[in-house]
Amino acid sequence: MTVLEQGNITIHTENIFPIIKKSLYSAHEIFLRELISNAVDAIEKLKMVSYAGEVSGEVDEPEIVLSIDKEKGTLSVSDNGIGMTAEEVKKYINQVAFSSAEEFVQKYQGGADQSIIGHFGLGFYSSFIVASQVEIDTLSYKEGAEAVHWKCDGSPKFELADSQREGRGTTITLTLQEEEKEYLEPARIKQLVNTYCDFMPVPIKMDGEVVNRQKALWRESPQDLTDEDYLEFYRYMYPFQDDPLLWVHLKTDYPFLINGILYFPKLKPDVDVTRSYLKLFCNRVFVSDNCEEILPKFLLPMRGVIDSPDIPLNVSRSALQMNRTVRKIADFIAKKVADRLNEQYKENRQDYINSWKDLGTFVKFGCLNDDKFKKYVEDIVIYRTTDEPAVQTDGDREDAWQDKSPVADPQGNAYTTLNEYLERNKERHENRVFYCTEPAAQATYVELHKSQGLEVLYLDSFIDTHFISFLERDRSEVKFSRVDAELDDSLLKDEKEAEVVDPQTNKTRSEQIKELFEKALNKPQVNIRTESLKSDDPQSTPPAMVLLPEAMRRLRDMTALIQQETAQFPDEHILVVNTAHPLIQNLADLARGSIVTTEGSSPSQDMANLICNHVYDLALMAHKSFDARTMKQFVDRSNQLLTRLTK
Repeated sequence: MTVLEQGNITIHTENIFPIIKKSLYSAHEIFLRELISNAVDAIEKLKMVSYAGEVSGEVDEPEIVLSIDKEKGTLSVSDNGIGMTAEEVKKYINQVAFSSAEEFVQKYQGGADQSIIGHFGLGFYSSFIVASQVEIDTLSYKEGAEAVHWKCDGSPKFELADSQREGRGTTITLTLQEEEKEYLEPARIKQLVNTYCDFMPVPIKMDGEVVNRQKALWRESPQDLTDEDYLEFYRYMYPFQDDPLLWVHLKTDYPFLINGILYFPKLKPDVDVTRSYLKLFCNRVFVSDNCEEILPKFLLPMRGVIDSPDIPLNVSRSALQMNRTVRKIADFIAKKVADRLNEQYKENRQDYINSWKDLGTFVKFGCLNDDKFKKYVEDIVIYRTTDEPAVQTDGDREDAWQDKSPVADPQGNAYTTLNEYLERNKERHENRVFYCTEPAAQATYVELHKSQGLEVLYLDSFIDTHFISFLERDRSEVKFSRVDAELDDSLLKDEKEAEVVDPQTNKTRSEQIKELFEKALNKPQVNIRTESLKSDDPQSTPPAMVLLPEAMRRLRDMTALIQQETAQFPDEHILVVNTAHPLIQNLADLARGSIVTTEGSSPSQDMANLICNHVYDLALMAHKSFDARTMKQFVDRSNQLLTRLTK
């Protein structure tokens, strides 16, 4: 081999190589990504000059070959691309690459933000992260070009010589440092190819085997893809996961270039909704699975791929958040997601409803955090309702939806939009919404409303506490009432005017019952009211109910949220005693001494007190769990009551 030239690389920072090795890349493994990216670029350039008729002879099928020599401690990356002449090596390796490296180091070495996403275009010098010596063997495609060999040991000195290479293209050989010998293991190299270069459009071979997938589904036309194509890709990217609910294919080249596929996953309890699950690519090269700064917050749990060369990769995260193009990309993604949800709602309402348990979290969180997104989706936010779902067949399904009737999911739960709810109920309670936040605890209240034909919406997901306040601000003309906040007039009998005054006490029965409970409970903070609840079967209604006025409960919840505490049950609340219930009527008679036991003696006032407290405890249990002391008191009173009843 004849040495053509020796010299120093033209750089001013003498210690650039230690900085490269120790500072710029915390993940040493990215050197392979950079070298393969350069190899693909060389192959693409050969293809371009070939199309222009500048290449003599046949162009071989493109390929990149990775070779390991454990004895020599070397790793080689070979391509059959455009190659370089001696002059081009001097220009692109000695001057451009290392001068760019110097500029990069000067920008970032002094107290720089090290949270850098990735850097392309300066990739060759990343070889020195892991190598004690780097060699380039290359032959240009140009007619009459001679092969050259370049060598550098990690100092500013280089050697350029002739080469015996016969095929056009480039081979870069790294003599690995002692502490970087892991990259001599084939399994490790295959793993890195799968991570970073799996979708590069050139076959990457190792020991004769193609080790990359090559086909980037997000670069395909949606018209050429089937549902199974999307599902198979998702299963490949996210193995051992449930199939996604639906997906969005992103494809635009103006005002920025972006391709991608976003999937709505089924949300599991262990999913961290504050971190990104998307994979960021740049021209098919994997960059990061950390996309928090690129996506709108409410879409972070989505999965899939975003590929865009217009996302700046050489800036800190804080700068990325402020970048105008990145903000436009985030808005574009939100709009495309909203369009896909609207499409699903209109074209396949049943699937949309079936997926709402998971989709609803995305949609509601988006409404809370993005006004533009809210405008796109506000008419397709749905709620589980107590109203009966439409009975549908395939033939009349669309008609059922057109008449605004609720539609059921596979479990038989009916769903409706807020506008549909208000339209159905405008004759009974215009611009008023009854809602339930805890189906189990508030079941009695829900059934009471249903019995009188009042439709109740379920707002019982973890996000709905905030979403109710959002709805009230957005729909200021609508009043939202939780089922346990107050009793609508339609739930009550108007019997107070017809009540008879007892000549013995000079009080109505309602007044006697109220006085009885006030004395028995002896709780000044409990406001006791007597009402007669409507029902065809009075025994099916509760004997008493605890009400928490809406404003007071909201204030309590807000205070707890600010103080980061669990909201406590308030001492001040309302106990509504149902005077229509047989138990309460019998209790009133018992207190007056009109019921006589088998021994002929009148029951004591203690018995009435025990029953009053028991009724109150049962009403209270719908709202809170008892602590140890309160539970013991409840059990003791219950035992006393049962003992008295069995005498």
